[in-house]
Amino acid sequence: EELSLPSEVPQHEKSQTNIFLAESVLGDLKVSSVTPSSVQLHWSVPQGSFDSFMLQYRDAHGQPQALPIDGGSHSVTVPGLSPSRRYRFHLYGLRGRKKIDHVSTEAVTAAAEPEEQPLPSEKPQHENHQTKSPASEAPLMRAVLGELRISSVTPSSVQLHWSVPQGSFDSFMLQYRDAHGQPQALPIDGGSHSVTVPGLSPSRRYRFHLYGMQGRKKIDHVSTEAVTEEPEEFPLPSEEQKHEKLHTETPPSDAPPVQAVMEELRVSSVTPSSVQLHWSVPQGSFDSFMLQYRDAHGQPQALPIDGGSHSVTVP
Repeated sequence: EELSLPSEVPQHEKSQTNIFLAESVLGDLKVSSVTPSSVQLHWSVPQGSFDSFMLQYRDAHGQPQALPIDGGSHSVTVPGLSPSRRYRFHLYGLRGRKKIDHVSTEAVTAAAEPEEQPLPSEKPQHENHQTKSPASEAPLMRAVLGELRISSVTPSSVQLHWSVPQGSFDSFMLQYRDAHGQPQALPIDGGSHSVTVPGLSPSRRYRFHLYGMQGRKKIDHVSTEAVTEEPEEFPLPSEEQKHEKLHTETPPSDAPPVQAVMEELRVSSVTPSSVQLHWSVPQGSFDSFMLQYRDAHGQPQALPIDGGSHSVTVP
């Protein structure tokens, strides 16, 4: 209903019309846990199987979001939400690109925790080691976090990794402030020692705080800073530049008999949250394509496309 999604009625109609013995069916979509900035959901597939899943919801700004999920997964954590807010989630089971079944649920994120705002400075980090070490439960093998390091950065993401030189943690929690200064909390599986933080802004300094958790208790804490890269090939070319490029590249000095040429980029269809584009290559061929645009917040996005494709849907 919120994203012009189907009501529950077609779901039951489907069950009667597609009468295969092994028709794929989704079980209830349930809420496993909530934090001030994330919701964990899980579901079952009591009959058949799906190639993949798609979770749709609206973010705090009312913008539709679509999260593709592997067909083997039966749970997902939705990050980047706002505290004390009601969200409605719609899960689709897909066969190829076709939506076979659909279930929905609602969840309210937890209230913001005072300790998460503001995020801690380096000072409390050293205090943590002193105040928590002489604890009543201090075992010989107290779990300890190694240094938080930057693996790689792009204009819109940062990859972090860390080690656990002693003991183990049930889970981790990464906290940082987004480009708007809003605190974000990203829950991470206890077996993971790396994470990619998406949706960042280019050429911006971010400070990341990683907590090692046992149950809901923060046992250890490490921090680091990273600066995202500058945006690539932006600003986007103007119409003038585009025509200049075509003229300067067409009459070349080393022109082979078949120079690769693209035809006009056309719009096939539009929905409230996506646009489908297509184009042709009347001469020659390209190894691949790159579609660049700015999202609703004015942030540059780049979508790589297979060289054999002549159309793309921008979600």
